[in-house]
Amino acid sequence: PASLLPPGTHNVRMAMDASPKPIVAAIHGSALGGGLEMALACHYRVAAPGTQLGLPEVKRGLLPGGGGTQRLPRLVGVKTALRMIVEGEQIDTARAKAIGLVDEIIEGDLRAGALAFARKVAAAGGAHPVMSRKAATIEDGAAFFKAEGTRIEKEKRGLEAPLACLACVEAATRLPFDEGIEFERARFRAILEGVQSKALRHIFFAEREAARIPGIADDAPTRPIRKVGVLGAGTMGGGIAMSLANAGIPVVLLETKQEALDKGLATIRKNYEGSLKKGKLTQATLDERMALITPTLGYAAFTEVDLAIEAVFESMEVKQQVFEALDAVMKPGAILASNTSALDLDAIAAYTKRPQDVIGLHFFSPANVMRLLEVVRGAQTAPDVLATAMALAKRIKKIAVVSGVCDGFIGNRILARYGMAANDVLNRGASPQQIDAALQKFGFAMGIFRVGDLAGLDIGWAGRKRRAAAAVGKDAGKDFSVFADRLCEAGRYGQKTGAGWYRYEAGKREPIPDPAVDEMLTRYRSDKGYTTPRKFSDAEIVERCMYAMVNEGARILEQGIAQRASDIDIVYLNGYGFPLQRGGPMLYADQVGLPNVVRALKRIAAEPGADAAFWTPAPLLARLAEEGKPFN
Repeated sequence: PASLLPPGTHNVRMAMDASPKPIVAAIHGSALGGGLEMALACHYRVAAPGTQLGLPEVKRGLLPGGGGTQRLPRLVGVKTALRMIVEGEQIDTARAKAIGLVDEIIEGDLRAGALAFARKVAAAGGAHPVMSRKAATIEDGAAFFKAEGTRIEKEKRGLEAPLACLACVEAATRLPFDEGIEFERARFRAILEGVQSKALRHIFFAEREAARIPGIADDAPTRPIRKVGVLGAGTMGGGIAMSLANAGIPVVLLETKQEALDKGLATIRKNYEGSLKKGKLTQATLDERMALITPTLGYAAFTEVDLAIEAVFESMEVKQQVFEALDAVMKPGAILASNTSALDLDAIAAYTKRPQDVIGLHFFSPANVMRLLEVVRGAQTAPDVLATAMALAKRIKKIAVVSGVCDGFIGNRILARYGMAANDVLNRGASPQQIDAALQKFGFAMGIFRVGDLAGLDIGWAGRKRRAAAAVGKDAGKDFSVFADRLCEAGRYGQKTGAGWYRYEAGKREPIPDPAVDEMLTRYRSDKGYTTPRKFSDAEIVERCMYAMVNEGARILEQGIAQRASDIDIVYLNGYGFPLQRGGPMLYADQVGLPNVVRALKRIAAEPGADAAFWTPAPLLARLAEEGKPFN
């Protein structure tokens, strides 16, 4: 309780403002959030080279609540401060010096240099700069803040904190300092207790927790990864090679035909050149990264690699050929990894004489951009192989989540249930446009059918045909088809053919509703016995799609496929576009209340014609709801 009594940090900062003696902040390491806000209350700031400074609170759904939105604009200018605060941008010492955030960079001993600087400014006499007494001004502020508000709403769609930051910075330009501070504190308190901030703080801790593996210490031994072999120079293989080269890891890139190899290398170079044009890397860096990638047409080049990652066609027969070849040429202790998104990793490992060295590394496309990496632990995967994979993920700046072996692992297994729920609503009467609009209103950048058009409907169609052909036992003869198959049969594969769920004009990506799809859908419903389509509200569409995901997530948890509920959230936030402000499907269920989720699932399961097995609450979900406990 004493921590809530004055004096608080605000009182300390105001006392610093009133000090007749110069106060110098000597900064090294990181001064982020409250650390930088305290430094802003000093008269001067000096920093060691390599220091990181910033106000990253917006990334946790918050705003700087210690005067940062009021002092920073007065020190570095309104436009520069707004960008730092709204983006949560971290800058280094050189940039800080350039914008006036740091007065001097201290080479050598920081303490000695800071003391020398303090003596110098003390000896100079006169008034010292106090930010609370300075004005924050900007020409034509009303137009500037209006334009920035429009931009932020578009770029940070659905997020409250960036707009709250904008309002506070604007307040710094139109209110006296003390009133601006009160405005900032009121906004901070309001969003601190909001759902969004709780969700974003959940994400912050969930990302760190995902790296921890029960039974494997943080300092567990790992195998050295000095060179990596990548099989396949297509979109996925090329992206994986870029991810490795970006981290300075030499790559051997294998293809079976020269034409495919040349095309893959050309695509990699084109991607780097695009970054060069945007100013994201230099020509020297581009040349260095390309030099790290060595093309080859033969497995013999893999004899010295420490890790091989295959990114070949998603077929068990093809995987068998690849892993048998790798097993024959790779050195003892080397790791064999599959990029499979759904196939049985234990079956793949059985094609080698070293199943303990086999692991799944499921990258998401484009691999050089997407942050998520599903690390699939097989039944015989050695602990040091798993630890090495997690260390590599960190090295190449991926967020790794460990998954057990099952069809689709964590992400695609839940995605299948999401798709089944959306198709069920579609079959029963909702239009593709309404379903997509409801999901976008919930916070997704695109609805599920727009995503299908973007990815290519033929991919899922081919997968369903493969599953039908391979089905045995209780699944033999099962109908795996969905309405999208009829679109594919009509040559409508999505954006690449100009038509899928929607129609697309040449050179444009905006979806245009197509009456032809409505006609096909009417015939499909009639053929499948959905003779009396009904209306769905947007809320009902979201409820069914989200709760289907949550229900499958509960099964995945109970089966030990995922280590913790927050891991499922991380997969969906970083690999499948789940809205950040919702914190992931499992946290969303916690916030809705698991008893409410269970009641809704039971209601849907009891509807005439419903797939009761699909909608019945998973045992873990039902148990937690009964006990009044959350997933997280």
